[in-house]
Amino acid sequence: MKPVFKAQPMQVQVPATSANLGPGFDSLGLALALYDRYIAQVLDEVIIDIDITGEGAENLPRNEKNLVIKSMYKGFEFFGGKPRGVALRALNVIPHSRGLGSSASAIVGGLSLARALVLGGNERMSNDDMLNLASEIEGHPDNVAAAIYGGSTVAWQENQHGHDVARSVQLEVDPRISAIAFVPSIMVSTFKARKMLPELVTHADAVKNSANTALLVHALQHRPDLLHTATADFLHQTYRAEAMPASFALLTKLRKAGVAAFISGAGPTVLVLHIGGAVEVDELTRAAGEKFTAMALGISRHGASLISS
Repeated sequence: MKPVFKAQPMQVQVPATSANLGPGFDSLGLALALYDRYIAQVLDEVIIDIDITGEGAENLPRNEKNLVIKSMYKGFEFFGGKPRGVALRALNVIPHSRGLGSSASAIVGGLSLARALVLGGNERMSNDDMLNLASEIEGHPDNVAAAIYGGSTVAWQENQHGHDVARSVQLEVDPRISAIAFVPSIMVSTFKARKMLPELVTHADAVKNSANTALLVHALQHRPDLLHTATADFLHQTYRAEAMPASFALLTKLRKAGVAAFISGAGPTVLVLHIGGAVEVDELTRAAGEKFTAMALGISRHGASLISS
């Protein structure tokens, strides 16, 4: 059945996300209260009309290669047909290539717009459907799961009938927990960061990492006092230090002081989880120094959502 498209424009917002959270490599995600916004409308003429403002605007394509557009058309294909044309307006605030899920936001934003623009789209595309479509585009489900569901998520893939299927569960994050993102000016591509990882790790490191990942699931929900111990990683961060020396130096400094700090996603942003107030945020910001822009962020309890016109 071909889709029936709505005539009116639809607008969505998608949170920034942090993946890994230290030891939870390619599995744990966290939605942060920093949102990219996208508004789209189907057109009768064969055209892709794109306008972008904010982060990365000067570097992003204004054609079918745009990641939001690609994701929208992936969503339209799911419904069985695409419109003749699309107009897209994007307001980006999530820093690009800094480990805060800008690509996940674009992917989930595009799929959310496609679902919103199709009559009956919410009934025909579930969040689980969206997770699988987003994972196919992104290549892994950790960031996109958090962007879809909000809060913290555990995501994985399992083989069903010869195909990998992305799955996710949502964790309710302890309301006392907040975040600080220390964002440097340098960029690090996820592809480059992944190339730096070894093929093998020691059994001892794997044991410590799996223990901390399990502990982190509990700490996020009930025991923020355990976050410093639970966010210690033995799997990936040290192998990437060469690509982000300033970030790794800050990470080391903060963890020695007992702060629950880790590299956000593939980096180079350093993310801190804490239960302190404004005084602690000021102290940590001073400790980070001038090489980083500090962003005090809440945890986004909800994922991608429609915004009323």
